[in-house]
Amino acid sequence: MELHKHSYADLLNLKAQVETEIKAREHEEKAKAKKQIMELAKAHGLTIEEVLGKSGGVRKPVEAKYRHPQHPEMTWTGRGRKPVWVQELLSAGKTLQDLAI
Repeated sequence: MELHKHSYADLLNLKAQVETEIKAREHEEKAKAKKQIMELAKAHGLTIEEVLGKSGGVRKPVEAKYRHPQHPEMTWTGRGRKPVWVQELLSAGKTLQDLAI
């Protein structure tokens, strides 16, 4: 295809058509791959959860490791960002060891 012979407007139109076709083909390819994966799993007696390594059970919540000394309902697992109350107590001279359950 000799693109230099096309006008700017024609090229933009062609680009839009190509992008639309790529999206459609991507959708088709993914659907085809999904079908093949499901058929292969089924042929081997596997569920999709087994293929993906997901356990069938519900995850147990992480137990709290730290508790506010004056407000025992305020706890923290030690994961993620420190809650404001933890930061305030650390700033006041407490240590995480002091807050440990």
